[in-house]
Amino acid sequence: MATTLNRFLKHRSLSALSYRNQHQGLFISTRYDSLPSQMPSLRSTTRSFLDFYKFGNKKAIEDERARLNDEMNRGYFADMKEFKDHGGKIAAADKTLNPAVSAMKFPALAVTFSNGESLTLPVTPNSNEVNTEDLAVPKVSLVCLSFRASSQEMISSWSKPFLESFGNREDLQLFEVSFIDKWLLGFPPIKKLLLRVLQKPNNSENNVLQRQAVYAFGDHYHFRKQIKVLNLLTGYILLLDKSGRIRWQGFGTATPEEVSQLLSCTSSLLLKDQ
Repeated sequence: MATTLNRFLKHRSLSALSYRNQHQGLFISTRYDSLPSQMPSLRSTTRSFLDFYKFGNKKAIEDERARLNDEMNRGYFADMKEFKDHGGKIAAADKTLNPAVSAMKFPALAVTFSNGESLTLPVTPNSNEVNTEDLAVPKVSLVCLSFRASSQEMISSWSKPFLESFGNREDLQLFEVSFIDKWLLGFPPIKKLLLRVLQKPNNSENNVLQRQAVYAFGDHYHFRKQIKVLNLLTGYILLLDKSGRIRWQGFGTATPEEVSQLLSCTSSLLLKDQ
């Protein structure tokens, strides 16, 4: 009787142990055996995210390093030396219009008027902010870029004769853009204060064509790189067509011959658009 009972209990224990091991194995298999098929995808996704994160940082670091090298190699003293050599005349003005098919588009540039209103140059038919009542699309725009106060007189040598010749035209626009470095914007009121101090008198009250003084605040490094601005002490004069393409450009102080070329190219653009 005892032997039979022992055999029965041993059989029950073995059955229970077998059942438990079998189901534990099934449970373990369910939890872990299915993961190997998912783990490569999970590892791949995680690695891709980390690689992208590292790549993003690496790219940003490389861009910043290139920027620092560029600005250190092309700093104030280099600009000053070059300015002494040629007085800001880094190149002669174009004699004729650049072909439309090869002309570079003027990069989008956010500017601010002295009254605080903002605008994005160039003003083209596709501009979202164009209002036919307040801001008509010009056939030609003269955009004068000044990065330092030293170039203000240079700008005037171009804009003044331009106003005198086309002051009665409604289909042109003249923008004088002054760039304000980003470090000046560290204090909230500084922008408004600068706009008040830097406000220029309007010398073209009797003209239909107005000289519009605007300001570009912040970091303009990439903008300068796009239009190949090197020396910040000189002025850059750009003639844009209706589509915002740079069709002509001048530098530094205008010579009588270069003024004549600017006026001639402007007239040609106006005739082409008729």
